[in-house]
Amino acid sequence: MTGLRVVPTRRHGRERLYVCLPDGGNVAWYDRESARVNLLREDREGDVLEALGPFLTGPVTVGPPPVPTPAELARLTLHPDDDLAPNRPGEALLVALEREPGPAHRLRPDPRRRALAAEQTVGTALDRLDGAGWRTLHSVPLPGGDRLHHLLIGPGGLFAVHTLPARRQRVRIDGPLVAPGRREPLPLLRRVRADADRASHALTAEVHAVLVLVEPAQVSVEQPPRSVRVLTDGELPGLARLGGTLKPADVEALHAMARDRGTWAHV
Repeated sequence: MTGLRVVPTRRHGRERLYVCLPDGGNVAWYDRESARVNLLREDREGDVLEALGPFLTGPVTVGPPPVPTPAELARLTLHPDDDLAPNRPGEALLVALEREPGPAHRLRPDPRRRALAAEQTVGTALDRLDGAGWRTLHSVPLPGGDRLHHLLIGPGGLFAVHTLPARRQRVRIDGPLVAPGRREPLPLLRRVRADADRASHALTAEVHAVLVLVEPAQVSVEQPPRSVRVLTDGELPGLARLGGTLKPADVEALHAMARDRGTWAHV
């Protein structure tokens, strides 16, 4: 018996198996995706491999942890108050509702709660793409009180995602105009495109604009919008099939830049 125990974890969509001493200290971890055993104690290599034996399904590389990339170093030096990665979907709305919940009894539902539910639906769907090499940031603040609802970064490029609640409503799209239900058409797609342009400026990379309609009853397009992709929440998994634009190292570098609040201070 080695006296070591194996503890499975999952971080950023990747499964790791940590090999721990009886006192809880780590001596190694096994990354299934890269098939690599990272040793923190070279003198325990034999014990580590014996403990991991039941979990290894093929050849593995064994060695010390790789040197951190510039993106990883940037993340490690980022102050917690400036790190946007922990933001939840709809973070700004959650904070606003906590500060000003509104009256307990309303004649009509608070529209902020509809917007929050829509952002949470879209955010959950985007977070599920993590295992396919995508990274998502939620509620990215922009100067002037604006924000990106979601920023998606992955093999297929960068996407500024704006969410529109449309539950059981017919949505009409006519060029830049969007009309959910019986409401007057609004030039929403211009704002979505402008937000993507601001993100492009901040990240010095092309950012595609996406409008996501959440649970619409029907979508009719009278004049196709230009330079903005319009999807329903059910079509979001299709983004995972896009690729050929960014390498994994580029994804991590852009994610490290985008999660820094300071990146967005002057756009």
